[in-house]
Amino acid sequence: MVFSSLLFLFRFLPLFLAAYFLAPKRYRNAVLFFASLIFYGWGEPVYISLLLFSTLVDFFHGRLVGRFKEEGRNRAAKCAVVSSAVINLGLLTLFKYTDFFIRTLGGLMGSELPLLGLALPIGISFYTFQTMSYTIDVYRGQAPVQKDLIAFGAYVSMFPQLIAGPIVRYQTIAAELTCRTETIDRFALGVRRFLIGLSKKVLLANQAGALWTEICGILPDERSVGMAWMGILAFAFQIYFDFSGYSDMAVGMGHMLGFSFPENFNYPYISKSITEFWRRWHISLGTWFKEYVYIPLGGSRRGRAASVRNILIVWLLTGIWHGASLNFLFWGMYFGFLLLIEKFLPDSFTKRLPRTFRQAVTFLLVLFGWVLFVFEDMGEGAAYLAQMTGQAGLSLSNSRTVFLFKGNAVLLAACLIGSTPLPAAAASRLFRKLAGDTSSPECAKTAGQQTVSACAGGVSGALRLLPAVLELLFLAVLFLLATAYLVDATYNPFLYFRF
Repeated sequence: MVFSSLLFLFRFLPLFLAAYFLAPKRYRNAVLFFASLIFYGWGEPVYISLLLFSTLVDFFHGRLVGRFKEEGRNRAAKCAVVSSAVINLGLLTLFKYTDFFIRTLGGLMGSELPLLGLALPIGISFYTFQTMSYTIDVYRGQAPVQKDLIAFGAYVSMFPQLIAGPIVRYQTIAAELTCRTETIDRFALGVRRFLIGLSKKVLLANQAGALWTEICGILPDERSVGMAWMGILAFAFQIYFDFSGYSDMAVGMGHMLGFSFPENFNYPYISKSITEFWRRWHISLGTWFKEYVYIPLGGSRRGRAASVRNILIVWLLTGIWHGASLNFLFWGMYFGFLLLIEKFLPDSFTKRLPRTFRQAVTFLLVLFGWVLFVFEDMGEGAAYLAQMTGQAGLSLSNSRTVFLFKGNAVLLAACLIGSTPLPAAAASRLFRKLAGDTSSPECAKTAGQQTVSACAGGVSGALRLLPAVLELLFLAVLFLLATAYLVDATYNPFLYFRF
């Protein structure tokens, strides 16, 4: 079940919210836990047992760690943390990487070895990292031991962010699992965020994805350099609006239920460097690797050589986390080396370059990275890079390129603008103006107490309501458009389900 489906929007979510808010507060974790199991089991009932096993493993390991720490047995507590990590990473390796290792070994031996053929449980990469964070946080003293199995089960299986994040570290919501406040204002904020995310996913990501799929379906000899660039640009917008839209929906549902999930995206395509890009893209994953891998390895505190080693280890693991194939490994190392180059470039050099130039170069480097990411077959990826760089003997453009561009120019422009803060800033400015914001420059410049009072109080109550009414109408239109699309949609994938 995906958020951008009629089944979820008109059946599961309304029924869940009704059950959740009708239940007494002390039972709401139980409602959330069992509803999340239904949500997860809808697509893969066979793997509910794996999710429950992972939950039990870390629930009891957390209890062990807490008890050992109280008794002053730090070595035993550390052994419990290691045991938890071995079990969790062992399960992740079994389901996600075993066939990759077998294929690689077979290739080295020059023979074809039989594969296990295990299906990848949806969301296992995400909930594995979450359960591990609990045991580690308890060991570090950064979170209390959770003694309520239902509350812990709700944390691990929480359907708003179970499938594709954001990765919520236990310490982030430990207090809210036992005491949280649900208000009408916060619920309304959550609905707003959810609808914006749904619109990004359905109206932008799906359309950009359809363009990318169409270009991939064209024979390489019939493409052009311009078409290759248009294709990877479409994929870049697809994966951004797909993933950030899902994160918006997750954060929005968290607000509805009284939880504060971490932000996962912050307009990454306006970044002026690769370092900044990764502070804005999939923030929760970067934070997890920083807190639980990079800093424990020593970070940058032990000299340049150790810093280089630690960065490469983190980015090797980041690539492998995304998938069990060589292209993800190379994708991770590609960004690792770019980050190292930036780390050792003098600031005086980069800061002299114009801001727009740095943004353009960063975006181009990210686009090249998406080629490594999207093509599991390294040969196909290399061929596509050759098409983009004019090394494949293709023309700069052709009639089909022009046709595709004309048919998708509005979409690409909407995606480009939508991936910047401009729409949010424009809407905020408009609403402040309509509401007669007294912090506006016009009011600030007005001299005299009487005139200031007029600025502050001269706007009618009806006019003050206008921004809220306009926002409500805007969100209603977005919801109707998204629903209308979903009724007839044949293309509604979610890219990060496979991770």
